[in-house]
Formats: sequence, structure tokens, C-alpha cells
Amino acid sequence: MIKHFRPAITLTLLMTALTGLAYPLAMTGTAGFLFPYQAKGSLIERDGKVIGSELIGQNFTSDGYFHGRPSATTDTDPNDSTKTVPAPYNASNSGGSNYGPTSKALVDRVKADSGPLEATNPSAKIPVDLVTTSASGLDPDITPAAALFQIPRVAAARKLPENELRRLVEDNTAARLLGVLGEPHVNVLNLNLALDKLAKKS
Repeated sequence: MIKHFRPAITLTLLMTALTGLAYPLAMTGTAGFLFPYQAKGSLIERDGKVIGSELIGQNFTSDGYFHGRPSATTDTDPNDSTKTVPAPYNASNSGGSNYGPTSKALVDRVKADSGPLEATNPSAKIPVDLVTTSASGLDPDITPAAALFQIPRVAAARKLPENELRRLVEDNTAARLLGVLGEPHVNVLNLNLALDKLAKKS
């Protein structure tokens, strides 16, 4: 009986050591050596302090900043552990709302979000990513159109010329990878950091 179990136990221990320890450690070490910035979380620093990551969105709400996509992430209700409350960009609980296109809750939420957006730029069509959440709820990027749509609001709050903000958006727009992969996009945190620098110069 033991001779039948011994190969199975030995193989289990060997594969655990290889795939559960050796391989992850090798990949972590290789990534840290070849891509140290990405391996550490693509962290963004200002004045020596970490203020965020290029990979995780933040909940900007001030009129003087560009806003990211809506986030459907939640957290435990501090008053009732059996319930959840909205917690935008909660990195410990990423996920979408799972609402379908016919969901009344989704339609009502989009309508509620669209009103304030339309009021800030009534002559422009609202970009879809400003009223729809991503699958993770943590998307750090928006489309160039979504950034440009917000310029009138930001310009009014910051008292900056709109043409300067357009150039700022263009300067912070990342092109398709290798010219073909993905879509042009704007990292909201990087754009807002550039906005702060521009405001200081003005």
C-alpha cells in the first residue's frame, strides 16, 4: 500500500516546490530585475511621497481636476457588516456592477450622472466612458474625448485658458502600443499632476 502512495506524495511535494515556490520566486526576481518600476506597482511619487499608481484609478471629485470613469466598487458597511456601501476605486474589492443594459438601476444611475456632466458642457456629446464603469472599477485611464469634454469645467475652476488645457491633454495622451494595439488613452492621475504644475506656472 505504501509503495503506491509514495510516488504520489513525492510528486505532490516536488510539484508544490517547483510551481508553488521556485517558479513564483524566479518570476518575481526576474520581473524585479528587468522591470523594477512595473514590478513595484508602477507607483507615482511627488515630493518623495507615493501618491498613487498608474494602474489604479483615484476618485477625483473637485471641479478643478479631471475625473476618471465611474467606479462600482463597494466596501463593507461600517454600521452593518451584512451590507455594502459604495466605495469608488476600492482596490481591495475590484469588480463591476454586473448590471445589464436593461437594468433600471443602471439606466437611473447613468441619467443621474449625465445631468451634471451635460450642465458643464452642454454643447458637446457626453463620452460613454464618463457614464459607464469598467469591469474592474479601478480603470486609471479615460479616452482623450472624455478628457477634452471636461476642459470647460476645469478651465473655469482653475481660471486657465481652455487652449492650454487642450495642449495638456494632448501631451498626456498615450498612443496605441506599437501603433496598433489598444486605443489612445489618458492616465487621469498623471494628467492631474501635470495640471497642478501648469496651475503653479500660471
